[in-house]
Amino acid sequence: MNPPLTNPGKDATHVVSVSWLNRAAREALEGSFPLMWIAGEVSTLTRAASGHLYFTLKDDQAQVRCTMWRNRAQSMPLRLEHGMRVEVRALVTLFEPRGEFQLSVESVRHAGVGNLYEAFLRLKARLEAEGLFDAACKRPIPRFPRGIAVVTSPQAAAWRDVTAALARRAPQIPLTLYPTPVQGDAAAARIAAAILRAGSMAAREGNELLLLVRGGGSLEDLAAFNDEQVARAIRACPLPVIVGVGHETDFSIADFSADLRAATPTAAAELASAGYFELRDDLARLAARLRRAIDRRIDTAAQRLDRAAARLTHPRQRLERCHLRLALLDQGLRSSMARHLAARQTRITSLGLRLKARSPDPARRRTDLDALGQRLHRATQGLLARHRASLQALQQHLAHLDPRAVLGRGYSITRLPDGRIARDVASLPPGAAVRIEVHDGTVAATVDPVQGTLLDEG
Repeated sequence: MNPPLTNPGKDATHVVSVSWLNRAAREALEGSFPLMWIAGEVSTLTRAASGHLYFTLKDDQAQVRCTMWRNRAQSMPLRLEHGMRVEVRALVTLFEPRGEFQLSVESVRHAGVGNLYEAFLRLKARLEAEGLFDAACKRPIPRFPRGIAVVTSPQAAAWRDVTAALARRAPQIPLTLYPTPVQGDAAAARIAAAILRAGSMAAREGNELLLLVRGGGSLEDLAAFNDEQVARAIRACPLPVIVGVGHETDFSIADFSADLRAATPTAAAELASAGYFELRDDLARLAARLRRAIDRRIDTAAQRLDRAAARLTHPRQRLERCHLRLALLDQGLRSSMARHLAARQTRITSLGLRLKARSPDPARRRTDLDALGQRLHRATQGLLARHRASLQALQQHLAHLDPRAVLGRGYSITRLPDGRIARDVASLPPGAAVRIEVHDGTVAATVDPVQGTLLDEG
């Protein structure tokens, strides 16, 4: 097989470097062997401070060095030990600095579980595509469940772990065990039947939550929890389901189909009782706050009592203080009244002097009054004379305007029956009854047909 690097030529005397040779060998190996699963036994295992793993994979006839980098080792679901039979998924390569043939390991699993794991992955992909694991299908976990159904084996350590955790955290929650084997060929069907039986009896038993638990084990041991009928029973159960199967690194189909996954059976019990446990902590905090509040109230009341006691005096002392204050008030009142009366007396004296200074002189006032009377008489006479002359002038003017004076000179006034004055011939219809006023009386007359007007006759 030709190396992948540039051919140095056909000349056998051409010289290449060791680094060139090792690099060509590495690329040839990596290009010739695909990523594959290799079975063997672990030996000479070394965990470096950097987090990388170095070990040897061997069988009865050969061995090969292996390297697993830190990022791969941290996500490995199991812990490697000396003598462990495993299957590694690795790339064949060569460590150039030393020219050592080795495997670059990407993942590790227990030997013999390859088919089970592949079946697990296929089932997981199919159920996930079906939507069985969707977050929208997950039911909320009740915070304060009145009862809990537990599906597990009564001889399993998981049942003891659950009962111990709940007895410690929430002993008031009643538990109903639905026994079932958790390992073996018929375990999956019996687990599914127990789940459905617990769901159908939930109302009668008063259960509001179901725990499906089992301790840790290999992939073969957990095969019953990677069964499709168990996953569908979990989704069909009317109760919310918490699954706590295996250890923290173990994942099963039941974990994905559950409403909530717990790392261990004990963790499942802790999640189921979280509301009560948190409530207990809340009650403890509230009780502490209440005690502190009561202590503050007591301290405040004690301080008020001390201040009140400091102000409290004997009744005789209070009476003496009241008598003294009354005497002071009486003295102040008398002093104030004396000052007030003195001020009023002074003002009265002042007003009397002012009144006396302004007292009227009758003799002098009489002379002034006579003079004012004479002035008023003269003014009144003059005013009457002026008004009399004005009245005479108005009378004369009125006499000139008096229509009766005009009638005395031979004129008359003709009035129609309604009292209106006839001002022209047109307003006198023939036959109309009219009254004619002269200076010394009134004459009734009837209008004859009018032949013409004075202007016409002229």
